[in-house]
Amino acid sequence: MPPQVDHVAVDADDAGMRLDRWLRRAFPNVPFGALSKVVRTGQVRIDGARAKLETRLEAGQRVRLPPLVEGGAPMPRALDGDAASLERMLLHRDDDVVVLDKPYGLAVQGGSGVTRHVDGMLEAWRDRKGRKPRLVHRLDRETTGVLVVALTRSAAAALAEAFRGRDARKDYLALVRGHPTPAEGRIATWLARDPADNERMTVPPGRTKEAQRAVTHYETLDRAGQLSLLALSPVTGRTHQLRVHCAHVGTPIIGDPKYFNVENWALPGGLQNRLHLHARRIRVPHPSGGTLDVAAPVPPHIAQSLTVLGLSERG
Repeated sequence: MPPQVDHVAVDADDAGMRLDRWLRRAFPNVPFGALSKVVRTGQVRIDGARAKLETRLEAGQRVRLPPLVEGGAPMPRALDGDAASLERMLLHRDDDVVVLDKPYGLAVQGGSGVTRHVDGMLEAWRDRKGRKPRLVHRLDRETTGVLVVALTRSAAAALAEAFRGRDARKDYLALVRGHPTPAEGRIATWLARDPADNERMTVPPGRTKEAQRAVTHYETLDRAGQLSLLALSPVTGRTHQLRVHCAHVGTPIIGDPKYFNVENWALPGGLQNRLHLHARRIRVPHPSGGTLDVAAPVPPHIAQSLTVLGLSERG
């Protein structure tokens, strides 16, 4: 059978979006020139009327999509098993938000040498209107734990504003070498890119043009020999903030490939040489009202270390 004309209703979440953006999101692999042509020639219609690329959509309108668009290049495809992997990570899901428990070693977004990442895996949850869940914050590849994803455009905007406005409370667990003094306190520094290595952050000797203010609260939960288990709560959300701050005060995080640099020190037996930093809980205003409060269990490599050392996270 020949491809059929399709009619798609505009959701409330898409109200106010330009038609060209709506089409590009729905058909990301169709050349924009082809999309423009079917609009200019009147093949795309809104409630039966011709439309322009700059037309703003309204909730409840019906958009006519011609066979040319429906038969265009396929949407990006998720790899086999991505949907099942996402389900295994799932901590919470409602109509607006998904919260995942990101495992160690899985990147959140693509980059140099990265072939698999959460953002790409979310293609498995793209709906027939082209809407893919959206990341609203990040975790380092080696960091485990709570990762919040928005399911709608309005939820993404609300959550992004909450993170920018510091309305989100993020709690981390870190196993470090050494004991911070005092045992509980606040770390406040400037952070900037390391001029010798653009993939590292550093605490400059003073404020520079590129530096950003970074603030972290910490509390010692337990100790064992030379190691301490810390609760960390970042006030700001700078790149590698917790890792740099821990190293800056003389207590680098165990297994940190970038910032752990202690001479003549060997990893205790029974501990894996992996970053011991875990996003264990997040509390943020829910886009639909109330508070989203989700916790992630301690990952296997950190749980193993706590057992070996006899440490407790119930500080």
